[in-house]
Amino acid sequence: MSCAGCDLKRADLQNADLSRLDLSESDLSQAQLARANLQNANLRGANLNEADLAQANLESANLRDANLRWSNLQQANLKNANVGNADFRGADLSGAVGVKGTTCTTETDQTCLE
Repeated sequence: MSCAGCDLKRADLQNADLSRLDLSESDLSQAQLARANLQNANLRGANLNEADLAQANLESANLRDANLRWSNLQQANLKNANVGNADFRGADLSGAVGVKGTTCTTETDQTCLE
């Protein structure tokens, strides 16, 4: 299923199952994605600026080149996610599980993504 390039700005997608969905280059800025299942989703180049991704499952998601500035990723699962060139400036990663299974300890600790 594909929604590549879709305009989903401010969309309420809380608890939605978006696993394996192609959302590449989509605008998800300020979207409500808390507890959403985005496992194996393609979010390459997506705009997730100020999105609420608290407790979202992003395991094995492609976040390459995505804009996640000022997004809420508290307690999100980022295990095995591709985060190459993704912009996490200002994002809240507290309690998130990072790419290598490590827990992010503070909102500014991005070492869990390395």
